[in-house]
Amino acid sequence: MTKYIIKRLLGMIPTLLVIITLSFFIVRVAPGGPFDGERALPEEVLANIEAKYHLDEPVLQQYGRYLFDVVRGDLGPSYKYVDNDVNYYIFTSLPNSAVLGVIAILIALIFGILFGILAAIYQNSWIDYVTMGLAVLGISIPLFVIGPLLQLVFAMKLHWLPISGWYSTGEGYSTIILPSISLSFAYFATIARLTRSSMLETLRSDYIRTAKAKGMKNSTIIAKHAMKGAMLPIVSYLGPAFAGIITGSIVIEQVFRVPGIGKFFVQSSFNRDYTLIIGVVIVFSVILVFMNFLVDILYALLDPRIAY
Repeated sequence: MTKYIIKRLLGMIPTLLVIITLSFFIVRVAPGGPFDGERALPEEVLANIEAKYHLDEPVLQQYGRYLFDVVRGDLGPSYKYVDNDVNYYIFTSLPNSAVLGVIAILIALIFGILFGILAAIYQNSWIDYVTMGLAVLGISIPLFVIGPLLQLVFAMKLHWLPISGWYSTGEGYSTIILPSISLSFAYFATIARLTRSSMLETLRSDYIRTAKAKGMKNSTIIAKHAMKGAMLPIVSYLGPAFAGIITGSIVIEQVFRVPGIGKFFVQSSFNRDYTLIIGVVIVFSVILVFMNFLVDILYALLDPRIAY
């Protein structure tokens, strides 16, 4: 198992290197630059600015300099937000996105697994149809519709929850509820459908039939035997789902005024802020690669054959 973990850890390095390399060159190939605006700068001023940020150097030399800084943990200066560097803007906003993402994925996991198991146990009953109907709605309705709809019902009509804001700005912890539910809806739907199909397949397995033939209780069979086998597809889905739920929170952050990393991702794209764009991509990539690594480890623990 230790050899398997080390192998997976070493495999993360070339993956991140490829992502950084592609991100660096793609943003520079695209037309325009961070200092292009409606009013063109004088050539002398533009030359001084480019010299300050080493943009007058050959691209390969810029890449080597940037890669060396990234290895040291320095994501560089922002070309638009001159008060602080990229590290400051990312790591002051990332915790808000992480809190939103973790709560949303927990909601999706708890209710998705619960509804999926109920749908599998009571297959072709009204419980199955209702839960899978909710899952279809969750997959079909986009986030920019779910968010405002929940705001309309629970904030504007019922006045139960605040319409927007975030707890870190002093507006109370109740501000977490609506954006978390909105963000979790699509992932709840996918997890519920995966759990149902996986549980149905597991319940039809030979070892489950053997357990039933021995007279074991249905609750014991589901909890001790069926759940472990049925969770393998869910675990494999969690890695990209967690990374996706952080990146997907960009829409929800804008709708609910959450001061997360999504704001800088959008604004840096419009501003052509090279270092901030690449910095956000690197952070998202690290989250995705690390979560996939954890999924590989959990998968190997659930099914030891995978480690071999």
